[in-house]
Amino acid sequence: MTVLLRRLPVSKCCLRRWLGVNLPETNARTFYLLPRDGARPLAGGGCPLTACSRAHSRGQHTEASDPAEVDLKRLEGEDDGIVEVLMCRLKARNALGHVFVSQMRELVFALSNDSAARVVIFRSLVPGVFCAGADLKERALMNNAESDLFVHGLRSLMTQIALLPMPTIAAMDGVALGGGLELALACDLRTAAHSAQMGLIETTRGLLPGAGGSQRLPRMVGITLAKELIFTGRRVGGQTALEMGLVNRAVEQNQTGDAAHREALSLAREILPQGPVAVRMAKEAINRGVEVDISSAMAIERMCYARVIPTRDRQEGMAAFIEKRLPRYTGE
Repeated sequence: MTVLLRRLPVSKCCLRRWLGVNLPETNARTFYLLPRDGARPLAGGGCPLTACSRAHSRGQHTEASDPAEVDLKRLEGEDDGIVEVLMCRLKARNALGHVFVSQMRELVFALSNDSAARVVIFRSLVPGVFCAGADLKERALMNNAESDLFVHGLRSLMTQIALLPMPTIAAMDGVALGGGLELALACDLRTAAHSAQMGLIETTRGLLPGAGGSQRLPRMVGITLAKELIFTGRRVGGQTALEMGLVNRAVEQNQTGDAAHREALSLAREILPQGPVAVRMAKEAINRGVEVDISSAMAIERMCYARVIPTRDRQEGMAAFIEKRLPRYTGE
């Protein structure tokens, strides 16, 4: 069983105020905002719902809405706590266009305050593609200032994904190029089909990775190898990516084309039973500690550990060990 959340449209002027940036007035669109409370669950599965439009709070005008290019699915039953971000911009191969990025930003913002989400999987519903990178057709219509602003927003989105408090997994069952690989690099863990192709190919277009790839890839695979991959714009398959340390797990693709997603689910199910507060604090300790000297990192670890000590989950973990039973964590 799964649950989809309905998005609510918000006007571009409202989004501009919310983001604190000036967005170009051309090609005005409707952007989507997930309600943080009072959301009505919708039963369903498969490809996500087309987003609905509603009247503004003043009740006088209803804007047409863009179709859903990104959606959210909550797993239930034994998988309760696993949330999937679904990328479904079919005709453009999940290219990172204005609507796609805006919808992704709203979903990620909502997830950042969602204590019920214990693991988040980013996956594609487009066969053979994770994310093809920049929407070059849209980018060609931008002037230099607009292009710089858009890439700045894209970089901000990847940082927003990286800062999600719960573990995140990118399931790459197909092509992940340029910004598509940068999205995967912003996640904590990555699974890939052997047939998947991934690479930071920006130099082949006269650019460099601009959404965090030039910084995250060296931290992941080492400076020398990252330079080689970025300078050449080389694409690598899933097995090679595993050997490089670019992905955590690589598997043979299956007949349904979702082997990486299935492997991501398997990984998420290993994380799910663990104490959610402890897992979130472990993520914070690792992410913050790796950027500073070892003494400062130890202080960060101590701070994160101190936040776990008074939790009910820690008490439950100790009690379960003594009573020789499985713990029942609540995230408190």
